[in-house]
Amino acid sequence: MATATVECPECGAELQLDEGSIKGEIISCSDCGVDLEIISVKPPKVELAPEEEEDWGE
Repeated sequence: MATATVECPECGAELQLDEGSIKGEIISCSDCGVDLEIISVKPPKVELAPEEEEDWGE
């Protein structure tokens, strides 16, 4: 299985993206735990996932 390596923008840890990873998928850094969004598969690139806003039923 082919994997791609990306760097966590928060802590610099190297993360492996699986072959089945898709753009828009949310992953977590195994070192610092921050949520990351895959913004590109080829070339592999991630950025901090947007914070989810609280939905109070409005």
